[in-house]
Amino acid sequence: MTGYVLGIAVIIMLCILAERCSDKFGIPALILFMFIGMLFGSDGILKISFDDFSLAETACSMALVFIMFYGGFNTKWSAAKPVSGKAIALSTLGVVITAGITTLLCYMLLGLSVQESFLIGAVLSSTDAASVFAILRKNKLNLKDGTASILEVESGSNDPIAYMLTIIAISIIGASQSGNMAVMIILQIVVGIVVGIVIAIASMWISTKTDIISEGLDTIFMIAMVLICFGLSTVLKGNAYLSLYLYGIIIGNSKIDNKQTLIPFFDGVTSLSQILVFFLIGLLSFPHQMPQIIPMALAIVVILTVVARPIAVMLLMLPCKCSMRQCMLISWAGLRGASSCVFAIMAVAAGIHMKQDLFHIVFMVTLFSVAIQGGLLPWIAHKLQMVDDNADVRKTFNDYQEETSLQLMRMFIPQGHSWANKKIKDVSMMHGSLAIMIKRDKETIITKGDTVILPEDTLILSVPPYVPSEDEQLEEIVIDKNHKWCNKMIGEMNLRNDELIALILRDDETIIPDGKTKIHENDVVVIYR
Repeated sequence: MTGYVLGIAVIIMLCILAERCSDKFGIPALILFMFIGMLFGSDGILKISFDDFSLAETACSMALVFIMFYGGFNTKWSAAKPVSGKAIALSTLGVVITAGITTLLCYMLLGLSVQESFLIGAVLSSTDAASVFAILRKNKLNLKDGTASILEVESGSNDPIAYMLTIIAISIIGASQSGNMAVMIILQIVVGIVVGIVIAIASMWISTKTDIISEGLDTIFMIAMVLICFGLSTVLKGNAYLSLYLYGIIIGNSKIDNKQTLIPFFDGVTSLSQILVFFLIGLLSFPHQMPQIIPMALAIVVILTVVARPIAVMLLMLPCKCSMRQCMLISWAGLRGASSCVFAIMAVAAGIHMKQDLFHIVFMVTLFSVAIQGGLLPWIAHKLQMVDDNADVRKTFNDYQEETSLQLMRMFIPQGHSWANKKIKDVSMMHGSLAIMIKRDKETIITKGDTVILPEDTLILSVPPYVPSEDEQLEEIVIDKNHKWCNKMIGEMNLRNDELIALILRDDETIIPDGKTKIHENDVVVIYR
């Protein structure tokens, strides 16, 4: 037992070192995780014989649970909403079109049967969020026209459809009972959506309306709810991965307590899950069997990269008035990764037997995709002039710390103070300062010009720091030309009573606003809520 524990610890440490090497040499870390698995495997140095696809399926499926949940949890909906229609079209119809074209060309050009071609098309129809955003984040590569958000939502949400297609393909080949296919598809979608929403509502209610969760147990509670979401959807024959993604999206964009604790925790869990998946993929592989399937794997890479993916993107994005350059970049960014390999493992574990080695074909396709497509992605983005140097790709994620640091001053108003019993607009403050809020007993009041300052109030001004409590936050909003606040003065805007525009970042200028301040396109507006 001690030997196994030490072995696992060594593997994790090697993967951490691989991540560091990835940063230094520009090699995608996911490929290095694969190579570490191959190093430990049957053809590697340590000669560990491991070909238990059923065990690997169980381990990888559980890892995919947290990868799917965090894919939704870390999606910032405010950034993704303007492009959500395009992204969802790609993650649903785009997956089906990609699978269909891949099936057709594999059957016509590679001599595979229709069933085998469909299985390969289904398994490889989804794109990998971890691969895409590891590259974008590492290169600090933000993309124009909301492309980063399109790729984030698409790659995070297309696994459920690919999973459903894979289950259908397995059923058609006869490795499992197919039953009524139409009923199965409907159950997958409807139950998947309903369970995700219901569990999210229950989680928010428990988190915000009850004191069931003891202090420090927020992460344990969230793990339990993730597993309940997965288990309940599976028992009810729904698409568990769809449930998890929806659950993650709703929870990640809600005002639950201690979100800033949950984000780094699940980021770590997801990283460990990715290490597990790619290590097991490498461990299951037999490199001596790969040379004979390299020609077919390369052919499938060409089919996916040059034909199937571009056609799917063009059909769906050009009618939405996306530019040809944006379509080309989205096409190239369709990397294959962990989920495709996991679906291949599921098929093998279900008893699928093909003339060609399904697992090693998918393994090689993933390797080529991450290495070649992923390695060239920054270069392609620059060549297509789709890089936005004035933006930060990290802001499309919930793990970006969007709260802006302001220099705030706490000012107590005693009896007899010259500001006592006066309205905010009638007191003389230092130039450039702004009254943000009043602390009165246990009440927090967002100040307006007509707010009266009372004796014993604590006035918070924008200029030594004040640390807000957990129910107070500053949020950044980037103003585009279609935003309802664009080209409006603050005094004309219908703000809620509990929010205040505290700061405007315009180019290199920091503006402390008043009612006559006009908001311009590309301003970053900092709102206190």
